[in-house]
Amino acid sequence: MSYKIAVASSDGENINETFGSTEKFIIYEVAGGSYEKFEERFYQEESDADQNRCNNSDKCRNSDGCGSGCGGKGGNSSKVELISDCRAVVCKKIGFHIQKQLERKAISFFDVSCTVKEALDKITAYYSRIDNHEPLRK
Repeated sequence: MSYKIAVASSDGENINETFGSTEKFIIYEVAGGSYEKFEERFYQEESDADQNRCNNSDKCRNSDGCGSGCGGKGGNSSKVELISDCRAVVCKKIGFHIQKQLERKAISFFDVSCTVKEALDKITAYYSRIDNHEPLRK
């Protein structure tokens, strides 16, 4: 069984981006206990015209624009959609509201400050034990 992990990193070596400020996610595919870089997905903010359309919509009830549903200001909902096919996301920091959106999509989240290799080694080992019904403690 293969799965994907999204990593917020500006240099590809360290986890140094928060979920809210990252402009790209590096996607790693994990298969058979090993991982390799699969692709990079870039987040692009919506244009002013899209935000105005959104802000004038009946669906948007927030005074500061959308931010919580249609991907207007803030756009973190759009970032969650960008990685919706991933099993987990790894960032330096993830806010509470984003954590709730990720939970609704069954995406695990890890907010850590270490190298990408160190994080992926630990996370893939963790998921390997979970998937093989092995105890986490020995």
